[in-house]
Formats: sequence, structure tokens, C-alpha cells
Amino acid sequence: MYNPPVQYFWHALRSDSILIEQHENYVKQSYRNRCHVLTAHGVVPLSIPVLRGNSQQKTLITDIEIDYSQKWYNVHWRTIQAAYGRAPYFEFYSDYVRAVYERQPKYLFDLNVELLQLYFKLLKANTPLLFTDSYQSEVSQNVLDLRNRIHPKIIPDNLHVKPYTQVFGKQFAPDLSIIDLLFTQGPAALSYLK
Repeated sequence: MYNPPVQYFWHALRSDSILIEQHENYVKQSYRNRCHVLTAHGVVPLSIPVLRGNSQQKTLITDIEIDYSQKWYNVHWRTIQAAYGRAPYFEFYSDYVRAVYERQPKYLFDLNVELLQLYFKLLKANTPLLFTDSYQSEVSQNVLDLRNRIHPKIIPDNLHVKPYTQVFGKQFAPDLSIIDLLFTQGPAALSYLK
């Protein structure tokens, strides 16, 4: 997931480990290449353009290349700066996030894994990230499968995430990217996920 929603971390922090599916086919219109941030104009989706992701042929998630010809990075970073530049912890965390973007990983999967590892580090969460050896259409009973449960078109089940002060709006906007929580709450972010 690209800058995963807060609810992803709520579930992840209740797990012994996180198993990342690296053998699935790319799923369009999912959080795999999009996230939501809160701006002065409300919730804004940010979407990474990909190569071959819109074709009718199935493509492995690890083979989806990011389309850097569209300059999406500049739009995303300007939007993030406008949304969170005045947030209490933006200056503290933004250089780490920006460094991942500036490396310009070729593949969407690699960008997402790098960002995910960074967010766990910033949250000071020690949940290990593991990767699948092969595609599993069904998982065992003791595994919480979030592959298609956390999706932009599904109403989030994150009512259990405590509301926190956000930069914009008088009413709490749920299901935003983890960057919303990190930039606004800093080291206290973890307490909102417990």
C-alpha cells in the first residue's frame, strides 16, 4: 500500500508479524498506488501513475513500474507540503519521507515497502515484515487477510482509531494516510493506534 491508511497500522500493530503478498497480480483502483491526505480543501486522493497497470493483462505487483514521466512526485510532494507544512512534526519527519521519494524506485512494490519500513521505524514499532513465497488465495485461520479488506471503495472499520487533532477541518477525517497521524502527532502517534 502506498502511504497506507491509519487503519492498516491499527491492525498491523496487533499482529505478531506482517506478511506482505508479493506474488499477487496488481489490483487497480486500490491503495496499492493511492492514498488520502487532508488539505484545506478537504480529503484529497493522491495516485501514482504506473506503467502497464491499466492493461487487460494481469501483471505481478512486483513488476508494476512507476511512470516518472508524469512528474507525479512534484504534485504529491507539493500537496503533502501544503497539507502538513504547518503540522507540528512535519519538519521532524518530512526529510525521511522525501528521501524515499527522491530515490525514485523503479517499481511500485519497492517504493511501498520502503515507505512501510520507514513508517514502522518512525512509529518505533517492531512488528517484523515478512514476504510470501508464493501466492495464497486463501490464508490460514490465524492470519488476518487485509489484501482486499482495506480498500478506497470500502467503508473503513477504523472507528476504533482514536480521533486526533488534524491540521484542517473541525470534524475528524478518518481513513487518511499514516502521514497525517505522524505529521500531526509525532512520537505520540503510536498511542492513537493502541
